[in-house]
Amino acid sequence: MNLYLILFAAIAFEVLGTMLLPASQNFTKAFPSIVLLISYGISFYLLSFLSQKLSLAIIYASWAGMGVFSIALLSYIFYNQTLNWQSIIGLFLIVVGVTIVNVYKAQPTY
Repeated sequence: MNLYLILFAAIAFEVLGTMLLPASQNFTKAFPSIVLLISYGISFYLLSFLSQKLSLAIIYASWAGMGVFSIALLSYIFYNQTLNWQSIIGLFLIVVGVTIVNVYKAQPTY
């Protein structure tokens, strides 16, 4: 399986877990809290698998950067949070940074 598909899945599970934080209402709602914890668990499991195959810098830059980007956009859509033009430029720079890190990555020396 393509390692970047696994990385995308790790990002998706992290984003799902983070988006459920408000729905869990401080972990007082059982279903969103359980799905949140399972999502984070799967995300970290996938990251631990990837850390054996790819550079940790590449994994974390992609996971964190694309996670922040995705959560900002989804929060705008689902939670009506605002994004000013400065935030939009910052999100664009995150995507550019993650792209540069992945294009010019060094091969791991395991």
